[in-house]
Amino acid sequence: MKILICDKTEKEAIEQMRAAGLQVDVRDDITPEELPAVLPAYEGMVVRSRTKVRQPLIDACPKLKVIVRGGVGLDTIDADYARSKGITVMNTPLASSASVAELAVAYMFALARSIYQASASMKSEKWEKKLFEGDELGGKMLGLIGIGNIGREVARRANALGMTVMAYDPYVKSAEGVKMASLDDVLEQSDYISLHLPKTKESAGMLGADAFGKMKTGVRIINCARGGIVDEQALYVALTAGKVAGAALDVFAEEPPMDWNLMKLPNVIASPHIGAATKEAQGRVGAEVSQKLIEFARNMEPA
Repeated sequence: MKILICDKTEKEAIEQMRAAGLQVDVRDDITPEELPAVLPAYEGMVVRSRTKVRQPLIDACPKLKVIVRGGVGLDTIDADYARSKGITVMNTPLASSASVAELAVAYMFALARSIYQASASMKSEKWEKKLFEGDELGGKMLGLIGIGNIGREVARRANALGMTVMAYDPYVKSAEGVKMASLDDVLEQSDYISLHLPKTKESAGMLGADAFGKMKTGVRIINCARGGIVDEQALYVALTAGKVAGAALDVFAEEPPMDWNLMKLPNVIASPHIGAATKEAQGRVGAEVSQKLIEFARNMEPA
């Protein structure tokens, strides 16, 4: 079985696939323009968030049997269309959960204690101690929108910090250490709101002007999920008006952003979609990608 690696994948995982008899070619710098000419020769492909697999590309690849996304979401793949063509689509939903959860919690600490701003002040050779009185996370209400694998990992860590956790998720009835609530309750009662859900037609723009209007004044927003769930213009208005005290963003509607004004606000901290970018997560993602492809190839073999 011929596999094309389209995005960065751990070398150990690639060697495991080759040892299992798969023919693996690595083109982790391949461009969208090159893919339609190269991919038709392959039966399987491995992608991360960089490579998009849309209907025209799928139609150009009649041999394609399996797409594995190293990561949580499938928003970069026209998954339903691929499946309608008999192509198996898989991802690695558990591999990076802890890393993304730790980033979300780190962002909560950074917002609560103005760590970025205080550090920037010190690098400018200023001693502005009185400017940086912060808040403790203990005793605060954390509202989670989405309580899947990552949301549960965040809740577990927040509980350990003494936070009260409530969550809205229409697909989940209960979660340990979490009070399930309506979306309005989460918006109205939370001191911190952290997003942990996929971007879909229903969730796109979910946090817009109406949602910000329902929130407490001084709420803090963390988005380590997907860009486009937060209406960035509405967030900008809420931040500059003082409704939202601070925001921490790892994902954006456009990556990289075309408009940097939001990131330049003093009460915004941001990172370039690094939620899963830890050595541990990358190792687990690679191992899970390898395992899934090896099992898929074995199941294809004649009995």
